Amino acid sequence: MHIPFFPTGKDKKLPKFNLLVYNKNIISIDQEKEKIAMITQERVLEILKEAGVLLEGHFRLTSGRHSNKYLQCAKIFRNTKYSEELCGALAEQYQNDGVEVVIGPAMGAVQMAYEVSRPLKCENYFTERDEEGKMALRRGFVVNPGMKVLIVEDVVTTGGSVREVIDLVKTAGGVVVGVGSIVDRTGGKIDFGVPFKSVISMEVESWEPQDCPLCKAGAGEPVKPGSRKV
Repeated sequence: MHIPFFPTGKDKKLPKFNLLVYNKNIISIDQEKEKIAMITQERVLEILKEAGVLLEGHFRLTSGRHSNKYLQCAKIFRNTKYSEELCGALAEQYQNDGVEVVIGPAMGAVQMAYEVSRPLKCENYFTERDEEGKMALRRGFVVNPGMKVLIVEDVVTTGGSVREVIDLVKTAGGVVVGVGSIVDRTGGKIDFGVPFKSVISMEVESWEPQDCPLCKAGAGEPVKPGSRKV
C-alpha cells in the first residue's frame, strides 16, 4: 500500500499541485478549465430552441433587410440558466486578453454586457443613442485612454451598431481587444478589423426589401420584432 508523504517541520510547506480527479482520472486543472469552457454547437442550438429564440415568418431586421428567420436573443436573458452558460462560453474566449470593461449597445446587449463581465471580473457599460441618434456613452460611463474594451452584441448581422461602438471607444482612446456575440449570422464572413468570436455561427439568409422573395410572393408586411426603429 502506498502511503502519501506529507512534509513536516522545516519541510512543512506543501508543494503546489495543478492536478485534480475527474471521473476517476487525474487531469490538470488547465485541462479541466478547457473542458468546462467547451460548449458544442448541438448544446447551443438546444438552448436556443428551449429558450424560444429562433422565430420563423417574415421579418424586417434592424439593418432594414428582410428575412424568413429572426433570432430573438432577448429570450436568452429571461432565465439565468441560459445566459450564464452562453455568456460564460463567450467570456472564456477572452479570458487572457486583460479586458477591463465590457460594453454592449442598448437595448439588446445591456444584460449581455453584464453577464459576460461577471466571469471576466471586470466592469460593464452600455451605449445608447443620444438626441441626434448617435451612439454615445452616457450615465457617467467613461472609457479612459488605453482602457482594454470588449464589445458585445447578442446577434451580429451587418454589425452596424458594433462598428459605431468601436468608433466611439477608439475616439475616446480605448483599445478594442475584440468583439463577441452569442450568434454570428454571417457565417464568419464579417470583419470588424479586430478579433471577432461568437458562441455559434450560422448563416441566416436575408435580402434587401426590393429583392425579398416573401414580399414578391405576397406574404404581407414584414414584422419588426426588435427594439430599434428602422
